Amino acid sequence: MQEFLRYSDIIDWKCPDIMTLAGQLRADSTDNTQIAGNCFVWVRDNIKHSMDFRMNPVTCKASDVLKYRTGYCYAKSHLLAALLRANHIPAGLCYQRLSVNDDGTPYCLHGLNAVYLPDIGWYRIDARGNKEGVDAHFCPPREQLAFAIQDENEIDFEDILAQPLTAVVDVLNSCETYLDVYNNLPDANSIV
Repeated sequence: MQEFLRYSDIIDWKCPDIMTLAGQLRADSTDNTQIAGNCFVWVRDNIKHSMDFRMNPVTCKASDVLKYRTGYCYAKSHLLAALLRANHIPAGLCYQRLSVNDDGTPYCLHGLNAVYLPDIGWYRIDARGNKEGVDAHFCPPREQLAFAIQDENEIDFEDILAQPLTAVVDVLNSCETYLDVYNNLPDANSIV
């Protein structure tokens, strides 16, 4: 489990602002499920999805997502992992391959998280942000992710990664605007 608690350049949970927020979300609780739920709801509801809100700057590092309060699903998953790890709760990154417009090509990766809960094991959560047609919740042991697989070219990858995919980080770090990211969304060839 140690790899799912590690600090990194992207999951930079030792940042003072992340540590402060993680402490507030913990609120002296020792129940990891409650703490994980608090972290999930906070990221889902307080960090604006870059494309939904047409917001810049493009963020990647967890501390930048918190600072600017915006990020694509990938960046939001980086912040959620950081908040969980700051609370000593193992957290990983997961991906799905989804149709960008829900009607076939093009396809892209979608980023979400897995959290290790003592009574359940690994449990996937998706703090992408709710909107019409998207209704993700924290309701263990049942998963309620933002998106369901709808066609044979979409994939729900089972891997739980300790660090984000290089292709995801490269896109977020090389694009200057939310629209640049949208036009360069990574696809499954980043994983397979």
